[in-house]
Amino acid sequence: MPSPSRLPTAVRLLLVLLGVGLGLNLRDLSAAAGLPIPALPMPYGGSLLDNLLAVLTAVLLAALLRPRGTGLAASLGLRWNGASGPAWVLLASLPCWLGLAVMGRPNTALTTLDASMLTVLFPLAEEVLFRGLGFVLLVKIVRGPWALLALPQALLFGMVHWLGFGGVDGGGVALFVGAVIALGGFVFAWLDHLDGDTLWCGLALHVSMNLAWNVFSLEDSVALGWQATALRIGTALLAVAVLAWRVHRRRAVTPL
Repeated sequence: MPSPSRLPTAVRLLLVLLGVGLGLNLRDLSAAAGLPIPALPMPYGGSLLDNLLAVLTAVLLAALLRPRGTGLAASLGLRWNGASGPAWVLLASLPCWLGLAVMGRPNTALTTLDASMLTVLFPLAEEVLFRGLGFVLLVKIVRGPWALLALPQALLFGMVHWLGFGGVDGGGVALFVGAVIALGGFVFAWLDHLDGDTLWCGLALHVSMNLAWNVFSLEDSVALGWQATALRIGTALLAVAVLAWRVHRRRAVTPL
């Protein structure tokens, strides 16, 4: 097998996009090929296995495609860059919690298992696949503006959720959800870029917002309405502004 550094850039780009686009659907592809992979024998067993396979896909592709001299953890954005950035992002997500508390009501049906899977483990797997493989690694192997390199994974992120809401059959609701989540995927990558191409700031916002949307229950008409949508987008942009300010301040006080 060729060493990672000798693979043509176009081949690496194609493999990254294929991995990001298909990573969460490996069991579906396997079943279509006549080789079904059974779910784990536990609650969320199917979804958990899908996410584990997605992370495994990201790790294997990063090991193959990372530039020479780049560690595996760094190639996926798993290098730790300090707690300050994620802490500021969490603080910026507070308006989302306050807004949902006003618009909704406490979700008394939420269990610890639900919260662990839906707000921590699944977002972590998505960040490793979409932002780790689909953005951080892409930045390391393809030269170009970071915003342009963030677009493919954001569009694929939105598409996966659009399909999850029924795709074409889901009509306008599915399209709306896909568009909002695609924007979220871009913002998560933006936060990661501001924090030195690491995953932790994007993950902090992803986890906090997912948790808030599960802690509080909203009627569908409210959740898809303009107020809730503005709250989502406004919180995401506030997180970017706060982190950009923090990065600027840190650079201003750092001696040359």
